[in-house]
Amino acid sequence: MGMDVGGESGGSMASPNVVPLIDILLVLIIIFMVITPLTPKGLDTLVPQPSPNQQQSQELENKTVVVQVASNGKLKINNEDTTWDGLGPRMEQIFKERAEKIAFVKGDNDVLFMDVARAIDIMRGAGIDKIGLITAKLEAGQ
Repeated sequence: MGMDVGGESGGSMASPNVVPLIDILLVLIIIFMVITPLTPKGLDTLVPQPSPNQQQSQELENKTVVVQVASNGKLKINNEDTTWDGLGPRMEQIFKERAEKIAFVKGDNDVLFMDVARAIDIMRGAGIDKIGLITAKLEAGQ
């Protein structure tokens, strides 16, 4: 098994027994082949696709509600003037029949975050589930 007979010197010659090494390597290969399919995969995502026609974008624009907080303290809901007291009831009226309660808040650069937070609080009180923030970079598409 571990010996070669013959040779030029006439004596026995020792050589390493590689059979156990090959057995160990085969076992390792089988282990790695079994483990490889079990590697965790990433999350499946959907990439937003551009709308093929203008009608869908018009419908999306009609569904989107943006509350704009101006630097002079004025509020607008989709370019419609409103007051701080009228924001809550108007938002309840808009989202009364909608299943998706998603709205966005856009603040001018000079507006204090306190005013934006106040608008978010009023919108939450009106029952809106998700509120997003629109920044100047996001609006520019960057």
